[in-house]
Amino acid sequence: MSKASIPPWIVAGGLLLTLGAGMINAVGFLGVHHQAITHLTGTVSIMGIESARADYSMAGRAFLVIVFFFLGAVLSGFIIQQSSLRLGRRYGVALTIESLLLLAAVYYFQRDAFTGDYLASMACGLQNALATGYSGAVIRTTHLTGIVTDLGLASGHFLRHQPVDWSRFRLHSALLLGFFAGSVIGALGFTRHGYNTLLAPAVLTGIAGLGYTLYRHFRRVPVT
Repeated sequence: MSKASIPPWIVAGGLLLTLGAGMINAVGFLGVHHQAITHLTGTVSIMGIESARADYSMAGRAFLVIVFFFLGAVLSGFIIQQSSLRLGRRYGVALTIESLLLLAAVYYFQRDAFTGDYLASMACGLQNALATGYSGAVIRTTHLTGIVTDLGLASGHFLRHQPVDWSRFRLHSALLLGFFAGSVIGALGFTRHGYNTLLAPAVLTGIAGLGYTLYRHFRRVPVT
């Protein structure tokens, strides 16, 4: 495995984004539609199940959640153009758009409209496609299957006394911890504040976008 060091700003940023994603998904599950938002495996299964039951209305809603997640990824690719993390890319713009999508989702969630699910899913698709890797490490911030798999592989290598890239291990552990903590916070927040809980990840992504933009400006990092 590569032994390249992963900069602290990537670990911190990943932790922040997974924290927000965990909150979003917890609210999606606890909300009136009980919809997973940050990943699509279950949603594809729901679409298949409802199609088999001939409940095409519910199947269509699940399909739209998938479509909007896809559109978020398309938007991210259009804005950033590259999938590997690198200072200078337009992450600030993408994070600001994600923040606005989450704010709009809160408005529709409070009215029990499925549009809230679609907008939140689009925000997650955008976030998950922001950066898919750095120095060989796969980075996903809205779902954990690949992260847990990589942690398991690294643990297996360690048990076999094979080299382990501990930088990647720490990164993936931080992402797992962030999503779990976000789920806990999201669940606690939903019991007290309902869908307004999503204002927290909206603000987090907005602050992250603004902070990154200011950092790039003052460090005079060229746009890439």
